[in-house]
Amino acid sequence: MDCICFLLRQGLAFRGHDESKDSNNQGNFLELLRFLANHNEEIDKAVLENAPENHQMTSPDIQKEIANAIAVETINAIIKDIGDSLFAIIVDKSRDMSTKEQMAIVLRYVDKLGHVNERFLGITHVNNTSAVTLKSAIEEVFNKHSLSISRLRGQGYDGASNMRGELNGLKTLILKDNPSAYYVHCFAHQLQLTLVAVAKNHIQIATFLNLVAKALQRKDQDIVNAMKLVDISKQRLRVMRDDGWNSLLEELQQLLLKELFQQ
Repeated sequence: MDCICFLLRQGLAFRGHDESKDSNNQGNFLELLRFLANHNEEIDKAVLENAPENHQMTSPDIQKEIANAIAVETINAIIKDIGDSLFAIIVDKSRDMSTKEQMAIVLRYVDKLGHVNERFLGITHVNNTSAVTLKSAIEEVFNKHSLSISRLRGQGYDGASNMRGELNGLKTLILKDNPSAYYVHCFAHQLQLTLVAVAKNHIQIATFLNLVAKALQRKDQDIVNAMKLVDISKQRLRVMRDDGWNSLLEELQQLLLKELFQQ
């Protein structure tokens, strides 16, 4: 349990590439457990090879069950800390490696000591990213943890139409149920939009970005090759590191100046 709690707290992977007895590295979980056993005789008597074959508790299924139990206890502690207080939600969606859409939910609230906390509640799978589907998933999570939309006082999303749309966006659907759940644009995305606005108003930066975009559109071989030099073999990258990046930057600068003069 202590090994699992440690790995979960540090966000480390449990399993290794090869967990066989002949492996030189059996992964974080087994190696950490063996480390403790080597430094504590009492632990050594009850784990791994010295434990009963049907009670070693090192299988992936056991690890997942214990991790899920810890996740449940953690979420219960968060819900208890919120109590009857008002809270806000921060939601974002992403597609995982299996191309499934996942939605992450974070709760933001003020605890009894007056501290503002943001707590990750979990990730839930959604069939699609429509506003109706996302709202249903949020309601399902709320019902599971005895949370009510009536206590919601804030929403934080990105600027996508399905999230902040005035007619059928997630923000609008929740506001229909609770007019006090005010929407605030995600600060991270706000910063991104700010950088875009600054870049557009800075002539040199705007010219550079437009030049790169046009080069990629018409596949200008010289400029594209210069921009893709970082995506090369490890051997060539090592040579570039040894020789310095000045030659690459000078080459890229000359190509850009040449293109500007031609325009």
